[in-house]
Amino acid sequence: MMQTIKMSLDDTKHLSLVSKALSAEIRIEILKLLCSADLNINEIAEKLKIPASSAASHIKVLEEASLIKTSLQPGVRGSMKLCKKQMDEIGISLTTHKDHYEEQEIISMPIGNYVDYKVEPTCGLVNEKGPIDEEDEPRCFYNPLRTTAKLLWFQKGYVEYRFPNNVLKQKKEKKLELSFEICSEDHEYNLDCPSDITVWINGIEAGTYTCPSDFGGRRGTLNPSWWPDKNTQYGELKTFLLTEEGTFINNMKVNDKSIMAYELSTNEYISIRIGIKEDSNNIGGINLFGDSFGDYPQDILLRFIF
Repeated sequence: MMQTIKMSLDDTKHLSLVSKALSAEIRIEILKLLCSADLNINEIAEKLKIPASSAASHIKVLEEASLIKTSLQPGVRGSMKLCKKQMDEIGISLTTHKDHYEEQEIISMPIGNYVDYKVEPTCGLVNEKGPIDEEDEPRCFYNPLRTTAKLLWFQKGYVEYRFPNNVLKQKKEKKLELSFEICSEDHEYNLDCPSDITVWINGIEAGTYTCPSDFGGRRGTLNPSWWPDKNTQYGELKTFLLTEEGTFINNMKVNDKSIMAYELSTNEYISIRIGIKEDSNNIGGINLFGDSFGDYPQDILLRFIF
């Protein structure tokens, strides 16, 4: 399936990263090489006759723009980073939401306000002050203090939230955005820990994002001082977008399900489930960040655009 990025002027950060990635001829040459085959960094450096360190720097820029993705593979001397082209097309609209939509409504859901869950260790919850109940005990996810959680994690399972949809009684939605900060889960941070994280909206699978890491190595911008350096530190901000044209993750189309397919106004609420499918290739767990942990000062945001 052809992978496409669609951006507008509202996607300031991503637009800037893509522009930077394509601003150097050498990075365009790297993309040309990856059109034919997946290559490791040393192979790219050899083909382009540049130092491996320079190739690694260019690869990082391309990966930050979501134009390629990398994975660690066993090598003769330890592991090597294999590079794969991720995008086939880029579409840029020189417009903003304000050009087309007059109204929006944003609902912020604290990560501890789940209505249902099924989790397996490693698992736990914390708030700004410290741990909430016992670590690696799924029953503790019923603790009333869970509503104060600012970080939760689990190895297998899901958490489910219910968002109000009363606004849809008077207005017709044209787009829906769901965003949250998330990463994989290991006992401590682990930069080589892929996890297939899936989102279901009203019981319908919206898409799966493969997170490469349980991120650490530097402190999360918002983390309280008591949180240990060896633990998970931050995640990636992921946005699921439902439109009339299909479903997108961070502006990359993942399927053709339109916003109508999710029947957002049928029930008295919108169900959002975030979890790991039992048959996933990468069962690497989940860390879900609230507004006081990680890098982004937000909880789970649901944005209606009319």
